[in-house]
Amino acid sequence: MTTTTNGRPPTVSSHDPLDFPFFRDGSRLPDELALLRAATPVRRVRTIAGDEAWLVSSYRLCKQVLTDDRFSLKDTSAPGVPRQYALTIPPEVVNNMGNITGSGLRRAVMKALNPKAPGLVRWLRQEAGRLVDRLVEDGATADLRGAFCEPYSAGLHCRILGIPQSEGPALLRSLDIAFMNSACPIAGAKINWDRDIARMTVLLDDPATTGLMGELAALRDNPDYAHLTDEMLATVGVTMFGAGTVSTSGFLTMAVVHLLTHRTTWDLLRDRRDLIDAGVEELLRVNLSIGDALPRIALANVRLGDIDVKRGELVLVLVEGANFDPEAFPDPHRFHLDRANAADHFSFGGGPHYCPATALGRVHARIALEALLDRLPDLELAVPVSQLVWRTGFMKRIPERLPVMW
Repeated sequence: MTTTTNGRPPTVSSHDPLDFPFFRDGSRLPDELALLRAATPVRRVRTIAGDEAWLVSSYRLCKQVLTDDRFSLKDTSAPGVPRQYALTIPPEVVNNMGNITGSGLRRAVMKALNPKAPGLVRWLRQEAGRLVDRLVEDGATADLRGAFCEPYSAGLHCRILGIPQSEGPALLRSLDIAFMNSACPIAGAKINWDRDIARMTVLLDDPATTGLMGELAALRDNPDYAHLTDEMLATVGVTMFGAGTVSTSGFLTMAVVHLLTHRTTWDLLRDRRDLIDAGVEELLRVNLSIGDALPRIALANVRLGDIDVKRGELVLVLVEGANFDPEAFPDPHRFHLDRANAADHFSFGGGPHYCPATALGRVHARIALEALLDRLPDLELAVPVSQLVWRTGFMKRIPERLPVMW
């Protein structure tokens, strides 16, 4: 964000575009956010792609955008519309849950995402325990993101999909490119996409495939699903693995960053395990892992606060702006375990595109944090927080490595 000599943003019109995103350091909120929300909660910005958009940063207006069907997610992938960044996946995949619903696959997907699925919680506990055992065996220091958060999340999604755990590393290696924010198309993204789709298509014919991919494979024998191609079914698997793994590992990584930089909260959850569910909800609210904004295209002229948004314009919902809005969450910088509206945050999105894996995401994080609190109660950063290197040009705000010791 452009600043004056005293470090504050200049007083300018809502129509003067600022470069977005503003900030990549996930250890704190940008100082300018409160002023931006109070003065220009609908603000003109220039995206990575070079297009102009309206950035929405107050809770009330973010909720309006997310729940009003005149703001479309699907149309953000249409030809010629303004974009946040170049697409790294085929345009038809952007609104993946809409595609799934339209193809009649939603029931199978929602069943796979149910945290009450037989044996899933037990598996999560065993996997978290196994990874912590490896950390202890190897000894400090360790990169907690690379050695725990990412493999734990990738393993969960292999299990959900019903594919071998050995597939996780191969699928995981595509994500650093697949979730890049770039002004122009990325050649490597297509290479990775084609490889992963081909591999997932082979797994559809593997008799050892179970879970969601096993159910989808069985649909090929049902004449009601004759319109579904193997590529369409494989796309469900690849996109669920990618979006699910990046989101859950990103949140878990940033939850640990928050706890290790707010030791009183870590100590409280370590000593009061009965507070862990409330703790996860607050960690979701204060989490800064969403490195961009939630995009929508206006399908009509819409009045948004003091701004007239025109049909075809790009609107960006700034999740951290809404989640730290004092009008919605009093004293928003305080980690408050008794918030009456704790679950009203937008970390899972909102409206018709509310994330279908919310319950699973909460369970995934709770079990991981319990394992760390149990086995590594003295966990701490192995470097000053100022030495964390934050990834740039990525849809998630994460440290490249999270060095820890115990």
